[in-house]
Amino acid sequence: MPAHRSQPTRRQVLRGAAAAGAGIAFGSRLLGSVAARADTADAPEYDVVVVGAGAAGMTAALVAAKRGLNTLVVEKAAKFGGSAARSGAGIWIPNNEVLLAAGVPDTPAKAAAYLSAVVGSEVPADRQAAFLGNGPEMISFVMRNSPLRFRFMEGYSDYYPELPGGLANGRSVEPDMFDGNLLGAELANLNPAYIPVPNGQVVFSGDYKWLNLALVNVKGAAIALETYDRWLKAAARGVKPLTMGQSLAGALRAGLLQAGVPVWLNTPLVDLRVDAGRVTGVLVTRDGTQTLIRAKYGVVVASGGFEHNGEMRDHYQRQPIGTDWTVGASSNTGDGIAAGLAAGAEVALMDDSWWGPVIPLPDEPYFCLSERTLPGSIIVNQQGARFVNEAAPYSDVVHVMYEKNATAPHIPAWMVIDQNYRNRYLFKDLAPTLPFPDKWYSNGALVRSSTIAAWPPRWASPPRPCRTRSPASTASR
Repeated sequence: MPAHRSQPTRRQVLRGAAAAGAGIAFGSRLLGSVAARADTADAPEYDVVVVGAGAAGMTAALVAAKRGLNTLVVEKAAKFGGSAARSGAGIWIPNNEVLLAAGVPDTPAKAAAYLSAVVGSEVPADRQAAFLGNGPEMISFVMRNSPLRFRFMEGYSDYYPELPGGLANGRSVEPDMFDGNLLGAELANLNPAYIPVPNGQVVFSGDYKWLNLALVNVKGAAIALETYDRWLKAAARGVKPLTMGQSLAGALRAGLLQAGVPVWLNTPLVDLRVDAGRVTGVLVTRDGTQTLIRAKYGVVVASGGFEHNGEMRDHYQRQPIGTDWTVGASSNTGDGIAAGLAAGAEVALMDDSWWGPVIPLPDEPYFCLSERTLPGSIIVNQQGARFVNEAAPYSDVVHVMYEKNATAPHIPAWMVIDQNYRNRYLFKDLAPTLPFPDKWYSNGALVRSSTIAAWPPRWASPPRPCRTRSPASTASR
């Protein structure tokens, strides 16, 4: 299977989050000269306009509304939720009330030591302190002001638990189950999950590592049964259960409904309105017409990344790159970033991403999260040589692919498995022992062979033979 890549390691993401925040707030310090292209006298005015109805944008809008500000959210896509709605929605915010209530032995000192060790000198100490100091209050705020609740992801380790302050049992949280019925008609406007939870189950992100092992591990089997039990209990109460990114986006949208915040879908950003060096509104397209919306106090741009903008990826990122390997929301084409640059803003960390090895399946790329970490598989380059720890954090794996690709072909790489692996583990949404779909083979994503010598013709050359440590050992990895 060729392992391409799609989405910084926690290491890189924490650098980016601490350095830039989830969105970009444009206020009186920005310089620019966007000309007015609509009649300002008739333009609607809000105290705050938020561009983007993902988790960051909806959280910002909820904060503004709860501070008594008349707030509007505009969203380019036909659905709200963005990439957050598609995701597993694991959240790394140390020392929040959910962790402490679960008995996680976290402290501000441990979190500060760990974050400093991960991000190093790239992020100033005051920004690290701001992230750690304000993060727990953010978690508490959304729980007080929306139906969103969180649960501890027990056993989901910090990505670098060996570093100072790292916790092997983890300090991540994820959304708890949310009743989609609370959204009413808005439920139909929720961006679908990347991989929908099978009907008849309620699955959390923290379950997946155990579900992969359900056939070979007692706890895995117990968790699998628990997913069905949760669904039965939810159905008995008349609940429409949403979890992971669906819960995150859905519950935040419900919070906005309760706060009276409108979300205009199908309303892409065209440009920022700048007067006398201050952003005073946004120009959007609504119902096919360019419309100016004035913002009395400011505009928050939280419109996602640029993963589906080939020109920007070519300009900022390493080759090979493209838009067909990503699993991010299709509406993420860098519109907010481009508008900010035009208004005089600065950008950083554009060369990196939240990477992850993906398999280019015919319908869409598959983010290979846990499958690559299991016994019975290896990842090799185009000479058939193993080059990376398959169980390393997903973004680290792709960083290694790029680093090594500079001297030998490592993109695409190949994940090699055997039938014993297939008989033991869940793969994507396919139960153990079930055959892979024929279309996975026909599009070239998968190649099969009955012998190790018959290497796929797409590989650059046959690999070196595996070496054994001793007659009784397994092949060295």
